[in-house]
Amino acid sequence: MRISRRAATTLGIMGGTFLAAIEATVVATAMPTVVTQLGGLAHYSWVFSGYMLTSAVTMPLWGRLSDMYGRRRFYLLAVGFFLLGSALSGASQSMGQLIVFRAIQGVGAGGLLPLGMTMLGDLYTLRERARMQGLFSGVWGLASLLGPLTGGLVTEALSWRWVFYLNLPFGFVAAALVGLTLVEPTRGRTHRMDYRGALLMMGTIATLMLALGQTGAPDGVVPGLAVAGLYGLAIALGVAFFRGERRSQEPILPLDLLTNRLVSSINTAGFLIGLAMFGALSFVPLFVQTVRGGSAADAGRALTPLVCGWVSMSIVSGRLLPRVGHRPLVTTGISLVVIGFGGLLTVDSSSSRFALLASLGLMGMGMGTAMLSLLLVLQNSVPRERLGVATSVGQFARSIGGAVGVSVMGAIVAASLPPGGAASPALMQSALHRAFVAGAVVAVAALAASLRIPAHLPAGPRDGAPDA
Repeated sequence: MRISRRAATTLGIMGGTFLAAIEATVVATAMPTVVTQLGGLAHYSWVFSGYMLTSAVTMPLWGRLSDMYGRRRFYLLAVGFFLLGSALSGASQSMGQLIVFRAIQGVGAGGLLPLGMTMLGDLYTLRERARMQGLFSGVWGLASLLGPLTGGLVTEALSWRWVFYLNLPFGFVAAALVGLTLVEPTRGRTHRMDYRGALLMMGTIATLMLALGQTGAPDGVVPGLAVAGLYGLAIALGVAFFRGERRSQEPILPLDLLTNRLVSSINTAGFLIGLAMFGALSFVPLFVQTVRGGSAADAGRALTPLVCGWVSMSIVSGRLLPRVGHRPLVTTGISLVVIGFGGLLTVDSSSSRFALLASLGLMGMGMGTAMLSLLLVLQNSVPRERLGVATSVGQFARSIGGAVGVSVMGAIVAASLPPGGAASPALMQSALHRAFVAGAVVAVAALAASLRIPAHLPAGPRDGAPDA
């Protein structure tokens, strides 16, 4: 049966999304074996931090470049970086090499997800896009569930190196589908790349992410005074970046996009909900193991209701959005997150397992409902020539929110525990409770921010998209 170009392109984008999503969980399962063979336990966390850092740093740049010069070439370039990093990671002979090669992989991942969502925005109308984004959320959820299992099976049956090598055939197929089938309109205008702005933006994000990653970390590799210096450097670079962008004829990040009330409200809500959710989720496994006395497997299984709720409600809300509108879905979704946090605050060592799982399930359902709606409203509120940078900035806001959440809640937990010594379950429960209270407060702030999003959107240029 012959499929359309649009369907083939969508399959390619779906493959790239699956690769980027599963990479977030599949590597974690293989890392104990990696450390056994390569050593470098002291630098364990940088295998993940380096990947996340380069992914976040490049995300807005990929979006802007695709707006200026076309989606396909930069999507293929992002796949190329991802596969190069995968091949090199699989061939690593030391932990230092693995960290560097994972950073290269992260550069590609920074383009795969936002550019994939941007291309869906080009290919589908708002009604179609709501259904497709729900489907892609299902792909993300499936990858999240399969990642730990796949990583364990591949590591045991073959080698930890094949956790990276298996990306290659699937990545080549995804790139071929997009490269051969995506048809883009001719771009007649000549653009002038703002290289100074790009370097300042990446420098600002890199130093900020590095500082956030070390804030509140008891085993951080950067001394406290140096962390303060990183924050100061991030502020100085950020000021220079925004000053330069105001003078640039073709800025990397159009500042009027940030001052647009609708866009800023969406990104503020996304930042806050990312801060609350991803910050809290980093400590739920610790809660299960130290307070409730569960195993590592119990800690992993505790997040299953959250993932399932997220995926199922993404699919459902994608079908509901054209019928009921964005405002009810956004506010209902964030309200469910707030209720879930409320339930989480009542859970202790004596509570039933169901109480914990139900709270996390509500939080996942809320995220699935709210996040998809925020993305689609954001895409529908900007012209086509800014679709890439708007989508990337929206994802970047949530990523930064997550990084801030982990840092803030980590600092709260660390400040609540005795220095150096082991904490009792009671002390750990008290410390984690304070962190979850902070998450609940931020979730309420996210709900307040979402109320600033207009109930009725102006008729925008993203209401329709040509069939391909």
